[in-house]
Amino acid sequence: MLGETVITHDEIQRAVAVLAREIDADLEGREPVFICVLKGAVYFFTALTQRIRHPVVVDFIQASSYGATTESSGTVTLIKDVTVDIAGKDIYVVEDIVDTGLTLADVVALLQARHPRSVQVVALLSKPSRRKVQVRLDFVGFEIEDRFVVGFGLDFAERFRNLPEIREFVPDGEATP
Repeated sequence: MLGETVITHDEIQRAVAVLAREIDADLEGREPVFICVLKGAVYFFTALTQRIRHPVVVDFIQASSYGATTESSGTVTLIKDVTVDIAGKDIYVVEDIVDTGLTLADVVALLQARHPRSVQVVALLSKPSRRKVQVRLDFVGFEIEDRFVVGFGLDFAERFRNLPEIREFVPDGEATP
């Protein structure tokens, strides 16, 4: 069941614009490759990279630890790997939400093993109270409390990604805390 709106579409767009300006300032002299963590980050990734003024290469990686539940399984599965050679490049991993940190830690380790010049993480949402693994976040749109959210790419069992805002989601039969 959809709950209250946590972040409006306008708030998301303002945060994306700020992040794009910050990242653009960071890009001077770099060979950036922006890697979208599918599927959730695709809306954020598109909005962000359209605002970047420097030329960028884009690629995609897909990893999952959720399946059709609201809790991470703790096991990360790589579904799709990047196709671009990232050796010596400056990597910007674009993630929708960093919750436990497990998926992101595995993705970053996989990318770092390919010898890029640098790896930075851009996250629309950060939920630090749920971290099981500490990961460095270089650019963050919003820090949120511990609740399950959907919209703007975030899903529950592949549903609700297309909502233009971010809303709380409470599975049927569960009470809101």
